[in-house]
Amino acid sequence: MARIPLAEEMRPKNLDEVIGQSQLLADGEILRQIVRKQEPVSLILWGPPGTGKTTLARIIAHEVNAEFIELSAVTAGKKDVMQVVEHAKQNWNLNLRTVLFVDEIHRFNKAQQDAFLPHVESGLITLIGATTENPSFEIITPLLSRSRVLVLQPLSKQETIAVLKRALKHLKKTKHVTPAALDYLAELSGGDARVALGNLELALSIDNKKVTPEIVKVAAQKRIPGYDKKGDMHYDVISAFIKSMRGSDERAATYYLSRMIDAGEDPKFIARRMVIFASEDIGLAGNGALALAVATFQAVERIGMPEASYNLYHCAIALARSQKSREITEHMYAAKELAKQYPDAPVPLHIRNAPTKLMKDLGYSQGYKWQADYKHPNGFLPDELR
Repeated sequence: MARIPLAEEMRPKNLDEVIGQSQLLADGEILRQIVRKQEPVSLILWGPPGTGKTTLARIIAHEVNAEFIELSAVTAGKKDVMQVVEHAKQNWNLNLRTVLFVDEIHRFNKAQQDAFLPHVESGLITLIGATTENPSFEIITPLLSRSRVLVLQPLSKQETIAVLKRALKHLKKTKHVTPAALDYLAELSGGDARVALGNLELALSIDNKKVTPEIVKVAAQKRIPGYDKKGDMHYDVISAFIKSMRGSDERAATYYLSRMIDAGEDPKFIARRMVIFASEDIGLAGNGALALAVATFQAVERIGMPEASYNLYHCAIALARSQKSREITEHMYAAKELAKQYPDAPVPLHIRNAPTKLMKDLGYSQGYKWQADYKHPNGFLPDELR
């Protein structure tokens, strides 16, 4: 007989069993409120794979005593939606709520999303949509305005390990997996509980007596990276990446970039560092660098990996090739130091605003001309600084 996959077998049945997402599940937070008040609201659950979107939708439906109907936008069409609506009308007559869960709702086009509107608005169905894409760009505005958007975060390493330990306890195999193997399984998962449990299940099928990092390596078919996203290697590699770009060595920069990506580093962390670099180390020597770095950060946010790898390499090579200047950095630190030394220096009267006659009579804005590039004879700094 076919066995239920471990990830499905370990799916939480109530909110107390859910690991992670404390920003939504803590006392007083929205999901607790929905369950306590028994009043479901339409939701858009936005987050990466394996963070519990389907699980939370099922739990909500069960907790509010509603019928749970699930559709995938990959395979369903408008006809399927209308069939659900007809079924919901029957439930309505029986005084039974209907929760419609649409996985990957961003794949529905505008017309298909429009089909939900009147039924969500009337309360006939409570819609819970799941998406890995930014709802601002993928979900029509009228539907967004009738729903609450909840952001789910990838599980932390410790949360993933907690999921794995719970599964091992369920399987009565808590002593069959070494701590190092658990750590590696969590590292490989990238915050995706489903991936972590899938790799654990496969590793146990290879050796159900003792799972080591080497067994996990075979199961996951990935090389164990010597990289800890919170350890020294994390800081050493990002430092080498930055210094390679600063030294205009694009080959070294892309090598370190590859190491970070292969190790599962957060691509937004990498993109964020390049945004800083664009002003800190290039600045006025290449005014287009900042725009490119910001565009890269946005691309990483909106496209996601692995496709956004192109954008990360594009930006890293461009920044490495760009002329370098520390002018912005030097100006910034000099200005900060000056502000610390003279935090209370009065602004000169001749560049203060003069909205009243009295203020003009007192010398406010005296001699100032509103024209392009006008340089006042007395300058712009307080007297003690000039």
